[in-house]
Amino acid sequence: MQTNFLSQQFNAGSLAENSTACPANATICDGTSCILPEDNFNQTLSVVLSTVLTIMLALVMFSMGCNVELKNFLGHMKRPWGIFVGFLCQFGIMPLTAFLLSLAFNILPIQAVVVMIMGCCPGGTASNVIAYWVDGDMDLSISMTTCSTLLAMGMMPLCLFIYTKMWTDADAIVLPYDSIGLSLVALVIPVSFGIFVNNKWPSKAKIILKVGSIVGAVLIVLIAVVGGILYKGSWVITPKLWIIGTIFPAAGYTLGFLLARLAGLSWHRCRTVSLETGMQNTQLCSTIVQLSFTPEQLELMFTFPLIYSIFQLLFALLILGGYRLYRRHRVKTKTDVEKTAQKEDSKSSAKINGGFVSDEVK
Repeated sequence: MQTNFLSQQFNAGSLAENSTACPANATICDGTSCILPEDNFNQTLSVVLSTVLTIMLALVMFSMGCNVELKNFLGHMKRPWGIFVGFLCQFGIMPLTAFLLSLAFNILPIQAVVVMIMGCCPGGTASNVIAYWVDGDMDLSISMTTCSTLLAMGMMPLCLFIYTKMWTDADAIVLPYDSIGLSLVALVIPVSFGIFVNNKWPSKAKIILKVGSIVGAVLIVLIAVVGGILYKGSWVITPKLWIIGTIFPAAGYTLGFLLARLAGLSWHRCRTVSLETGMQNTQLCSTIVQLSFTPEQLELMFTFPLIYSIFQLLFALLILGGYRLYRRHRVKTKTDVEKTAQKEDSKSSAKINGGFVSDEVK
């Protein structure tokens, strides 16, 4: 059994009373340092979270597929301007932003590498759920997620090779192509079934979509809370990573929206591109760093993907809340304008026809 050498210092008084003061589960103890069995909690939690996330991915993407029109989806593939803009955001803006943030905050090389890995990851599936709630273009959202996951096979190694040369050898970073492929399969198959259901039974597809969108939103928040609270890793990391983890997703959302708008996309597609840019596949990032670095190195930066995940979700909820308030205000204002126009028309008609104006119109 592998063991962790954890040095535990005891005060002089305790050693005087009991020179063998050690934790009960210590296997070897010389009075000042102990050998403890390896704590497998984090590994177990990681497996549980990965399983839940995979199930969530399949269910949510099936329900999201129920909102996709095959004709519109194929239209994005034939005229991929929106997908191309998303590609520039995903593998152009995000890696460059990660690089600039790492330089600006002058973090350790090993920490800069994990920030770069996060910036090079494809979009996460949570963006599809949020895009639905902000009335985004679901056909574009799902096509962007699918294409970014597929293109990540080649773009991630290229971006990491370009940007991480000053900190580490790109060969030292292990890319889990099997995990990327699994994410792609778990995305394409459920969406395909969802599109089929929407084409075959439109009324049932609407019910599945509503239920799936609510369940997906709840599960996204639940996974973020479980990963943030129950994970027993070292949260005492440099404040610089906390700051970067806050700025990075906000920059992704903002820059993605601006680039989409400059590219001439409609407002609902701008919202879609923004969410697809800022919401990264943090689970994939965690897998990569676990495969690439030693336990000692992981202590310095393993929690960064969790930090990013928390803040990307927080900002996404703020965007959702802001949009809902805007839409409610806009609908209310539009209704008031229509009522005012109707009153004025009624008054004009009454004046022209010589009739009287009722109290309701006044």
